[in-house]
Amino acid sequence: MEVPLSPLALVARGLRLYPERPAVVDDGLELSYRDFGRRLELLAGALLRRGVLQGDRVALLAPNTLEALECYSGVPRVGAILVPLNTRLGPAEYRYILGHSGSRLLLLDTSLYGRIAEALPEFPDLEVIVQRGEIPGYLGYDDLLQRSPGLPFDPEAIREDQVLSLNYTSGTTARPKGVRLTHRNAYINTVNMLLAMRPTADDVHLHVAPMFHANGWGYVWASLAVGATNVPLPVVEPHDALRRVREYGVTSLCAAPTVLTMLLGAAAEELAPPGVHVAVAGAAPPAAVIRRVEEELGWTVQHFYGLTETTAFLTYNEPPKGIEEWPLLARSGFKARQGVELPLAGQVRVVREDMTDVTPDGQEMGEVVARGNVIMAGYYRDEEATRHAMQGGWFHTGDLAVRHPDGYIEIRDRQKDMIISGGENIPSLEVEGALYRHPAVAQAAVVAAPHPHWGETPVAFVALRAGETATEAELITHCRSLLSHYKVPSRIIFVDELPRTASGKIQKFLLREMAKGSEAEGPGL
Repeated sequence: MEVPLSPLALVARGLRLYPERPAVVDDGLELSYRDFGRRLELLAGALLRRGVLQGDRVALLAPNTLEALECYSGVPRVGAILVPLNTRLGPAEYRYILGHSGSRLLLLDTSLYGRIAEALPEFPDLEVIVQRGEIPGYLGYDDLLQRSPGLPFDPEAIREDQVLSLNYTSGTTARPKGVRLTHRNAYINTVNMLLAMRPTADDVHLHVAPMFHANGWGYVWASLAVGATNVPLPVVEPHDALRRVREYGVTSLCAAPTVLTMLLGAAAEELAPPGVHVAVAGAAPPAAVIRRVEEELGWTVQHFYGLTETTAFLTYNEPPKGIEEWPLLARSGFKARQGVELPLAGQVRVVREDMTDVTPDGQEMGEVVARGNVIMAGYYRDEEATRHAMQGGWFHTGDLAVRHPDGYIEIRDRQKDMIISGGENIPSLEVEGALYRHPAVAQAAVVAAPHPHWGETPVAFVALRAGETATEAELITHCRSLLSHYKVPSRIIFVDELPRTASGKIQKFLLREMAKGSEAEGPGL
């Protein structure tokens, strides 16, 4: 009586129950669930006809488009493993991932051809299929579908322990690692998103978070499961995003904190309709950003936490009853916490080095570890890294957190980002949170810089809001009013934008290199 736990079963539900409802709308395009389902059958049939078999790796390099959305269901339908590629990499990174994954076919959006073209000659056996446009010498995606005999959409044709996707980490400090996510992993995460976000057939979801990032946080399947309408956003341009929110009646979206900051800036110039349900993740959102989104846009923010290795999410901020009646400052501060375990995520703990649990006092820090049905099947072709990550039967996230008396966890820093000055721990997120409370600050990041006496000293990089001004002395004085003396940044470096990955995470390794030359003396203890 058992059927495989696969997100394809959830997609099949949507195709069966909502054939006449709009599945995807975009500028000049509207596809019903019936038409969308037929395209999935054509894609699966075409791949099978090209000789793609169970276990074969099929790479995808595309922004958030209709064609990309189709690949997250159409490729796994034949038992193949989807390899979503980060859209901001260069030829060297693509060369490594294509070689390491052993991809036999690449689905490529024409807008990104220039990024990977240099790497392609090294893979003469790699078949390239071009989406949205033409590139001489390569078969077009639309032609591929037109020639396809089709393959009925049957989610029971796969096993739930099969690998569905091979998602490569950002690789900011080392070679990217291939995270093996199974159909079961993806199903459990998708159901968690359905339980937490509660979408319905009346919802319209704007795909803002990159689909390649942990499979769009599960929303490449979640919205399809309930018959919701999907609106792709190929490029995160804030004015265009707000236009789509208005024109299509968007009710939900997923975004990193940096994108929310961009939308706030655009909303200062044009109308942003209220009532949008926002899932924020990818980096810890400052309470000040949550407060501004809810106050200025009238949107509801829900905070999620996890990693690619956890199929997206482990925890979410489950608001207590009556939180909407709280003062805005208190509400946004609470929502900045990473929260409690998602219903089907498994176990999440905050532990000391000896694997005992920290005191739930909101003060003692430990590492977040987890085990359960969303934990990856391991790193592809990297047994050593897998063993290291899974020590003691728990997945070690590398994130440092506290657990509050009410059970909610709150991330304080990444282990590698903790600043140790004169023997004192300085969580960079705490200092960044203080900076965000200044009205002129749009973006902030704090890193360690070498110090001849204290070992390390905090240095802040700040981007100001449009039309606002602030001096280094002013921001340092502001921080002194909120932080212990030794936590105050020794220097403020003003920048136009902070360097980020495609998923919105700040590339602190680049800032550390910049900070090394800052010659900051530090305020001392």
